[in-house]
Amino acid sequence: MAARRAYTTHPLVLRRVTVRRVHEVTPRMRRVVLGGDELAGFTRDGTGHPAFAAPGFDDHIKLIFAADGDVRAALPAQLPYGIEWTPSEHRLTRDYTPRRVDLDAGELHLDFVVHGEGPAEAWSASAREGDELWFVGPKSSLRLPEGLDWILLIGDETALPAIGRFLDERPLDATAHVLVTVSDDAARQELALRDGDTVTWVVAEPGDAAALEAAVRALPVPAGEGYAWAAAESRALLPVRRYLQRELKFPKDRLNITGYWHREEAATPEAEATAEAGAHAPAVGPIPSPLPWLVTRAALRLGLVDAVADTPGLSADALAARLGVPGPGIGVLLPLLASYGVVVGDGDGGGLRLGPAGEELLADHEREEYTGHEAELLLALTHLAPALRGGTSSPWTLASGATLHGTVKGDAERYGELVEECEQLVFLLDGLTADPLWEGVGTCLLTGPGSASVVAALDDAGRRPRLRVAEDAVPASVLRGHVTAPDRIDWTAGPADVAVAAKALAYRTDEEATLLLTRLAEWTGTAVLVEASRPDGLSPHAAEAALHAYAATGSPLRDSAAIAALARRSGWAVARTVALGWGTEATVLHRA
Repeated sequence: MAARRAYTTHPLVLRRVTVRRVHEVTPRMRRVVLGGDELAGFTRDGTGHPAFAAPGFDDHIKLIFAADGDVRAALPAQLPYGIEWTPSEHRLTRDYTPRRVDLDAGELHLDFVVHGEGPAEAWSASAREGDELWFVGPKSSLRLPEGLDWILLIGDETALPAIGRFLDERPLDATAHVLVTVSDDAARQELALRDGDTVTWVVAEPGDAAALEAAVRALPVPAGEGYAWAAAESRALLPVRRYLQRELKFPKDRLNITGYWHREEAATPEAEATAEAGAHAPAVGPIPSPLPWLVTRAALRLGLVDAVADTPGLSADALAARLGVPGPGIGVLLPLLASYGVVVGDGDGGGLRLGPAGEELLADHEREEYTGHEAELLLALTHLAPALRGGTSSPWTLASGATLHGTVKGDAERYGELVEECEQLVFLLDGLTADPLWEGVGTCLLTGPGSASVVAALDDAGRRPRLRVAEDAVPASVLRGHVTAPDRIDWTAGPADVAVAAKALAYRTDEEATLLLTRLAEWTGTAVLVEASRPDGLSPHAAEAALHAYAATGSPLRDSAAIAALARRSGWAVARTVALGWGTEATVLHRA
């Protein structure tokens, strides 16, 4: 059996609240108490929405502001079962953790670190009774493992709302060991500690990585089953992550580390700030060179970053010997890696160690930009001109000699990356699982890397059709490791009441997509295609979405009309299209 899912999903609802009162928790923390009818279940534009739910101690809601002050124009579109982040020139968003939720009183408490900068801090500084605030979320809540004996709660001032809420509500009966870095002693708060709990306060500048790492290393590691949770400035957490993962050997399901803010965005933190969203001005100046990306990719593929992380102080010769790189090759890379901040040191007398950029590359999600599936797609774009000129093959096919589908169906690692990319899909499927098509459905046939998310969404919705999977041997084996109950799934294709193809077309050419749809028509009279039909308006890379799709399949991002055309070629008719949010749609098909 696979491990139980780490998150519970929630419907995404846009809500309006107003300020009820404001007070100072400490000289460094301001609490704004919000309330309103939309914290309960409510109806807007004829559609009912559930009551606000944020059961997790570190849940995040997304506050919405506008650089020009016109917040109404910056709001996303509310769908019946989700949110669509439409383009907005002046939208700003910030993520915050609810400090307290009291639905009986109809109140939501938010704590803001006081430092004088950022749209959320500016709003909280001027907040008065009756002022409105719009927010979305949370989209999910963390499920802590069962049977824990202790938990580490590590953070800076921006983590205090989550830490305080954990200690107040105690989502599990385990001893808590708390470590918080604060800018001065005035930021300390009274915390609800129990017998056996410990708290350590460390005075350090915001984002001081060395101070945070030293304090974490000084913590004793208790016996028994433990869990580590940490939230602070993203770069400051990198050595903490390395220590907990590589030295203390915390397994991934016992570790949750989140960058709540980023030093490069502001001189001092705003509580749990995220990157600005909305429209992004075009770059001004010379076109950037691809050289830093290529050099960093080479360093990761050689194992250079890991080698320097594991053994700081290596000489260039010792590093070359460890990596098995003959001749002067390492000497070609090191000066460039040093100039990009991946390594520091001269490689001679002083030895080498990781620089700030190198520390970031220890995180799996940072590496993917250079070594994962997206990196391979980027390299395929070196064949963009001949692909456009020829008009018959995708850049991927010209680069590799096979279509992307042909590549991944026999490559478990690559297909696994596609499955992981689809994990966010589970947050968007409420509209699909609520659709009337499920009434009377006894069997469901699944295909595509998003199938694991569909299984999870059906479970969350309380729908229990008998499941079958129509995949090649390798993709099926990968999906088996990503679903919560693989033993209740029939891993062979066959007739079904409905088929769901979740992101199955996103890595297929038009010809391959037509073949898949024709194959599904042999097994069912109703099919659902879950695909991204337009860019996510909240993504800073929205303008690149069509190019990525073209690199993979030879077709730009397929909109509703393009999907309908593929369906007609395969003997299907479009019954309806369900907007799921974030540019994703579910197209319901019936056999023509």
